[in-house]
Amino acid sequence: MATLSEDHETDHEACDAERFKRRAMQHIEQAFDEADADGVPADAFAHVALFTALTTLVDCFGEPVVAAMISKIPAKIAAGDYTLDRTLQ
Repeated sequence: MATLSEDHETDHEACDAERFKRRAMQHIEQAFDEADADGVPADAFAHVALFTALTTLVDCFGEPVVAAMISKIPAKIAAGDYTLDRTLQ
């Protein structure tokens, strides 16, 4: 059973992880904006960004883990999880 101190540490780590993700997203958005300003088509940049992300994840976690993670993406796409301009009812 976790102690109060351990629970707080886990919450703190989760907050740090979310902060890092928000900062990383800001960097990605800035890179997209810079590429757009340089005339790089958004789809080309997205393709390269996705490739870079996948190679980084494979390097960090290995092929089996990333393959399992990626196998869930088609259902998420179909469910609209990656659609920004959708209406939730």
